[in-house]
Amino acid sequence: MDQSLKSPGQNALEDAFHRLFELTRTTPAPGLAERLDRLARLRAAVSDNEARFEQAISADFGHRCLIETTIAETMMLLGEIKHAAKNLKTWMAPKRVATSLQFFPAKNRLMPQPLGVVGIIAPWNYPLQLTLAPAIGAIAAGNRVMIKPSELVPRFSALLQEIIAARFSADEMIVTGIEDDISKAFASLPFDHLIFTGSTRVGRLVAEAAGRNLTPVTLELGGKSPVIVDRSADLGEAAERIAYAKLLNAGQTCIAPDYVLVQEASVQDFADRLQANMQRMFGTDPANKDYTSIVSDRHYARLEGLVADAAAKGARIMQGAKPDDPAWKSKRKFPPTIVVGATSGMAIMQEEIFGPLLPVMGYRDAGEPVAYINRHDRPLALYWFGKDEAARDEVLDRTVSGGVTVNDCLFHFAQMYQPMGGVGASGTGAYHGEWGFNTLSKLKPVFYRSPFNRLADLYPPYGSKIARLQKMLRFLS
Repeated sequence: MDQSLKSPGQNALEDAFHRLFELTRTTPAPGLAERLDRLARLRAAVSDNEARFEQAISADFGHRCLIETTIAETMMLLGEIKHAAKNLKTWMAPKRVATSLQFFPAKNRLMPQPLGVVGIIAPWNYPLQLTLAPAIGAIAAGNRVMIKPSELVPRFSALLQEIIAARFSADEMIVTGIEDDISKAFASLPFDHLIFTGSTRVGRLVAEAAGRNLTPVTLELGGKSPVIVDRSADLGEAAERIAYAKLLNAGQTCIAPDYVLVQEASVQDFADRLQANMQRMFGTDPANKDYTSIVSDRHYARLEGLVADAAAKGARIMQGAKPDDPAWKSKRKFPPTIVVGATSGMAIMQEEIFGPLLPVMGYRDAGEPVAYINRHDRPLALYWFGKDEAARDEVLDRTVSGGVTVNDCLFHFAQMYQPMGGVGASGTGAYHGEWGFNTLSKLKPVFYRSPFNRLADLYPPYGSKIARLQKMLRFLS
């Protein structure tokens, strides 16, 4: 684009990026001590400002349960930073790799190196955790970082920009503004790696923009994460755990249960238990501080539309209150909603819900849930409840998803020794712990030739020696 046609914000963004880019090409990679120092400063930035982050996020949502921010964001981040700092020396060390016999006694090593500049496009639903968790891996791998927060959480974004600027130099990590011109230009910068968390629709646009620069991307997307309640499951236990997972952050979670498949004869029993647990946990008062608001009026209206469409097409709606009740709507708190008898023709089954609505569908044959899931895009998460290990393993073998939790929901995300990532329409690539370090490193293969190896026999003139060498190579192959 002609420089004269760019906004001041775009020019400033590009200038900041190019400074970071040049530094990655002209200065040595940061060593262990420098990376540990950056992680320590990030930890202090989070822990010292915990209350400020909680208040800013709650103000952006209208109301955000403070305990949810502590558990799902602050504590997870602090745990990830501690894990990275504890293991970083091991991660950074060159890895021994086996060497083929014909090259013995030469040796192979994998040498982790920083990629350069990592861009992070963050979502609004868990703005602190999903903004800084990728940054942990980027810092650990020795990269410089640029972060673009979500425009839907302006108070949090301004606070993060202030706090990071106070703890990090502009040569290490930058938080950009959230203006439209910056948002549109960010993904088009020639990052060495770009991480995006958000919807599948926007993820396609980000991947398209990044592809023009051949920028590798990690896409953490959403989709419809199913729950299978096997006939061997304890319905009461399953209903309690699914209710909690669905209503955490008012359902505004990318790995929240998106629909439940229950044996047909148990659908009503399960729905009743589910509703009872939802009301026990969060009550029926919209002033309940444990229950989080929907982030915007537009998102609230979208949820109303999903419920209205399902009802018009024959679903039975179970709600403790009506979403158009002024007591709920004025606080943007959407009543927990169970949609019994949802079908594929309903909008609620065609898009990610991202709210406190949960369709419950019945199945007759044990193979139906797998067949239904496999007819649709591969989900970011899959949940299975039951005691029949053979049935469980059948589902695990025959479905492909980003991750799985058995007999609960959500908790595979919190495992620092496991990767977190989607597949197909639910994302590509993975991070968390060492997986994030490796994703954001170049694992450079290095071959060290030994002076005792007879590789010179490959050189011409070939003569009779090449016949002996060929014979040996064929034997070893």
